[in-house]
Amino acid sequence: MVFLSQVCPEPIRYSVLEEIESGSFVAHLAKDLGLGIGELAARSARVVSDDDKQRLQLDRQTGDLLLREKLDREELCGPVEPCVLHFQVFLEMPVQFFQGELLIQDINDHSPVFPEREVLLKILENSQPGTLFPLLIAEDLDVGSNGLQKYTISPNSHFHILTRNHSEGKKYPDLVQDKPLDREEQPEFSLTLVALDGGSPPRSGTVMVRILIMDINDNAPEFVHTPYGVQVLENSPLDSPIIRVLARDVDAGNFGSVSYGLFQASDEIKQTFSINEFTGEILLKKQLDFEKIKSYHVEIEATDGGGLSGKGTVVIEVVDVNDNPPELIISSLTSSIPENAPETVVSIFRIRDRDSGENGKMICSIPDNLPFILKPTLKNFYTLVTERPLDRETSAEYNITVTVTDLGTPRLKTQQTITVQVSDVNDNAPAFTQTSYTLFVRENNSPALHIGSVSATDRDSGTNAQVTYSLLPQDSHLPLASLVSINADNGHLFALRSLDYEALQAFEFHVGATDRGSPALSSEALVRVLVLDANDNSPFVLYPLQNGSAPCTELVPRVAEPGYLVTKVVAVDGDSGQNAWLSYQLLKATEPGLFGVWAHNGEVRTARLLSERDAAKHKLVVLVKDNGEPPRSATATLHVLLVDGFSQPYLPLPEAAPAQAQADSLTVYLVVALASVSSLFLFSVLLFVAVRLCRRSRAASVGRCSVPEGPFPGHLVDVSGTGTLSQSYQYQVCLTGDSGTASPHLSKESRNFFCTLAILFKSDNQLTSGFSLYITLQIWTVFTKIIFKCLIIFICSLR
Repeated sequence: MVFLSQVCPEPIRYSVLEEIESGSFVAHLAKDLGLGIGELAARSARVVSDDDKQRLQLDRQTGDLLLREKLDREELCGPVEPCVLHFQVFLEMPVQFFQGELLIQDINDHSPVFPEREVLLKILENSQPGTLFPLLIAEDLDVGSNGLQKYTISPNSHFHILTRNHSEGKKYPDLVQDKPLDREEQPEFSLTLVALDGGSPPRSGTVMVRILIMDINDNAPEFVHTPYGVQVLENSPLDSPIIRVLARDVDAGNFGSVSYGLFQASDEIKQTFSINEFTGEILLKKQLDFEKIKSYHVEIEATDGGGLSGKGTVVIEVVDVNDNPPELIISSLTSSIPENAPETVVSIFRIRDRDSGENGKMICSIPDNLPFILKPTLKNFYTLVTERPLDRETSAEYNITVTVTDLGTPRLKTQQTITVQVSDVNDNAPAFTQTSYTLFVRENNSPALHIGSVSATDRDSGTNAQVTYSLLPQDSHLPLASLVSINADNGHLFALRSLDYEALQAFEFHVGATDRGSPALSSEALVRVLVLDANDNSPFVLYPLQNGSAPCTELVPRVAEPGYLVTKVVAVDGDSGQNAWLSYQLLKATEPGLFGVWAHNGEVRTARLLSERDAAKHKLVVLVKDNGEPPRSATATLHVLLVDGFSQPYLPLPEAAPAQAQADSLTVYLVVALASVSSLFLFSVLLFVAVRLCRRSRAASVGRCSVPEGPFPGHLVDVSGTGTLSQSYQYQVCLTGDSGTASPHLSKESRNFFCTLAILFKSDNQLTSGFSLYITLQIWTVFTKIIFKCLIIFICSLR
């Protein structure tokens, strides 16, 4: 109803003379339709004629309706008057239809023409005045006043012409006898018959009429029935009999014999039918077509041997059969439709069937499983529109088969496929193949090394599916631009500089993928880069400190048992894993076999009992080696001094009893003081370790690893958690010794104690629980040694 409401029910009418030049102005269509000039172009106005030939054209810029070609009224309509050319004007956005009629006016451009140049007429000499003799009619293709109007004949004393009108509108000439004929006086007449039309100036055509005066034959043949009527199927085979006519002549002999023929038949009738001159049987010579000619009026003539003739008429009606399949004519077609668009007109077409009755009724349909619908409009016009927005990613092309079926028997149908391409709209963002990527790169890599790739796909097509990659800005202080880069075209990732596992063990960033649509759509993925450790750090000896200062001397009593702990070599390795597994071995000794080094913990112990023959001073060189490939190593130099009585108990002399009592009281005070200080120190250390562990647990809950920017200072050492010390932390080593100011009583233990405290308190990162326990035990061991040595020195001073 919406489409029908947009159709103008009353047609617009125009008229034009035939044979005017193409491009001639017909009417100002835009003004007559009440539309603006620019509106015709904006709404894609079109003009379509019923006969599928575009004889009119529409100038969308000016709104003028023009002739596309010369119009020949006689070719278009023949004898039909008036000659009207039906056309339709339809517009889109919204769809609107207008009906139009163009009246083609006749001009006098054809002269009357007789079918023959000469007519032979035989008249009996006993013919009475006033007798009428039918003559050949002239054909004038013009109509109305320009058509054939009258006949005249050259002046003579025996005949004149009578022009009479036929029921079909034709004008027939009859020769009228004015006075009796006498064959002996004048056996033949030659007259000129002139046909005149009503044009200005009039046109004419002539034919020579030869009149032969015959002997008497006073009875002309007469048809038994006239007119004859017959119905013939349009699919009748050729040479099939149509009807047999019969005429009788009461004369005898030659004057009574009858022959049959077509009388003044047109070319169409001559080509379609023939009559047997002896039997009067009419045969079909040409295939009938109901859609072109529905009936024929055949004039027949029966002539006897004397030249007399009788006229008759046969009316042949063509019966329609369902021999024409429906036709589908596309007036407008849009082959490409953007996806996601609302209701869109795909095509406007019309259907027709040249059959009649039930054979001409039609049904138009399309498959039900397509997102399109057919909307009927006016006079068998249909509009094919989308039912819902289309999705190119689901289906990029639709083949719509339009089926038109008539209701005849048997039913005939016509199918036409309309192909619709769905053009792409940027409605899909690129999608990464993974939500996160994990890449591995070994440290000390070469710059611009390809470390991996990311990949994203876009379901769109063309430029909407072209993906470019980029690094997304980071919230952290990580200098991402100096670490990695990405190829915008293929997503390849490159390390811009050499990575150091000890400085940066892992980092992550986001990569974006953006298409080139408008507007552009994008997505992102997480990339995590793990730096793999390489054995690029040699072991570093923490104790004894190898800094070129005064050597650290270890005191060993000569009475020490085998396995006596002399000292412990403490070393770390900045690498991780097996690259940080350290092993110790005694590389060089003053007296081989006297000391040994435990391979896994670096403890230096006596290998046998000491004797008086052993030298007092010993120099030991300990080799510290990691487990990397190739292995790296470092050496530590120890100085050991063998002393007498260092570990022997004090034996009081008998004469020194008062001094012994005084010393005992001082020893008690010293022990109490040392125990109090030791307890207070142990409590402080345990409290400090607990606080550090709490801070470490809170930092772990944050879940982020702060990566230091820039290189480490030269005096910082990155140690491993799987070696002696943890890789995850950095320590500032400030083990310095000054032989000029150091106390001789604290030559080893004091320096070891303060070095350990420096490691603990100068740590810029948090300690693991195992390493904290280890440091605590070391502090306690060193502190205990200091206390006991101080006690021994004090006792010795009393002695």
